[in-house]
Amino acid sequence: MKLHHHPIFTHYDFQVFSWASTVDSFRHDHSTFLWMAHSLASSHRFSQLHSLLSFIAANPCPCSPGIFSCPQMEPLFRFVVDAFCRARKLNDAVFAFETMKKLIDGKPSVVIYNVLINGYLKSGDFDKALGFYERMERDRVKPDVYTFNTLISGYCRNGNFESGLELFREMKEKGCSPNVVSFNTLIQGLFRERKVEEAVKMAYEMIQLGCEFSTVTCEILVNGLCKERHVLQACDLVVDFSRRGLFPKEFDYCGLVEELCSEGNAGRAFEVVNELWIKGKVPSLIACTTLIEGLRRSGRREDAFGLMEKMLKDGIVPDSVTFNCLMQDLCDLGRTMDANKFRSLASTKGLEPDELTYNILVYGYTREGRRKEGEILVDEMLDKGFIPDIATYNRLMDGLSNSRSSTLKKVSAVHK
Repeated sequence: MKLHHHPIFTHYDFQVFSWASTVDSFRHDHSTFLWMAHSLASSHRFSQLHSLLSFIAANPCPCSPGIFSCPQMEPLFRFVVDAFCRARKLNDAVFAFETMKKLIDGKPSVVIYNVLINGYLKSGDFDKALGFYERMERDRVKPDVYTFNTLISGYCRNGNFESGLELFREMKEKGCSPNVVSFNTLIQGLFRERKVEEAVKMAYEMIQLGCEFSTVTCEILVNGLCKERHVLQACDLVVDFSRRGLFPKEFDYCGLVEELCSEGNAGRAFEVVNELWIKGKVPSLIACTTLIEGLRRSGRREDAFGLMEKMLKDGIVPDSVTFNCLMQDLCDLGRTMDANKFRSLASTKGLEPDELTYNILVYGYTREGRRKEGEILVDEMLDKGFIPDIATYNRLMDGLSNSRSSTLKKVSAVHK
């Protein structure tokens, strides 16, 4: 049977399905059952889906004659149970589960128990989730890591962290190895309980068990430590993980840099960024920009210049505001030549100087009495359309000319 879908006729498909079951020469099998279940679930016709299950129970799939049942029954019912759980129709989901148990050989798989446990949790009924876990044990179905993770998360969300921790211990005693989700859930729970040292200790337990760190793990640890004002401890932790080769490349440590700079500790932030960068953990553009601002505020302009140079050489192109601020700093220090070198390097990396960049450099050369270098830039400004009129051009050129005369007078006075 092949039914062509059209939204207008959707509600007729179950009628056609029911009619086909009355035809003597035709029998439904698992393929038509699954097709019908998908159609009913996707269009939210759950009362008819309930009826379909009753029909399947009364008319088993004929594809497996003899004493064995159709092997496709459990996957079919697993889909139906999941559909009912997503719709928060847990009573129907249990009905589907009970119907399935009568139609399959042996015990249901752990997956379908997990679907129901998770369904109860998402519906806010943690007690029934626990009840179904106890039923799972009575049915002699061995829980897996997903079962334990779901229940541990439920305990933590319901403010019963100690029970979650106890279930974690039970999990290990039963020979089920915890994974990164297990640890992430508990570490987050420990921070929620403000048990900072225990949270860090659990992170190192992950390392001992050979459980790989994820980006989420690092975010939980860094954010948790920073929230409790243990920012320097967060730095030490990140550096230690990096040295051990455990640091995920995808983790953006911008938040840590921001916390350090906001506390006036841009120097430590600079050290951390440099160490991680050497290890191949390239910072994000936002992290670099935040650090440059922090270094400038704390008077560490040389470090800011060095960071900008490293950024450009590694292809991390700053925004024009940050770039122009550093250009201004260099010119204020009488290092307009160095600033112009930065401009040239930035141009090769795709950052084209704007009108403000040129003005900063021209006025820098003006103060330093470098007329020739300044005139070259003024000509470039003219070519790029950054000089709107002759008055602006004359003002820039006159400034360079006057600065040259002033410089010559000072030199003559020194020689006299």
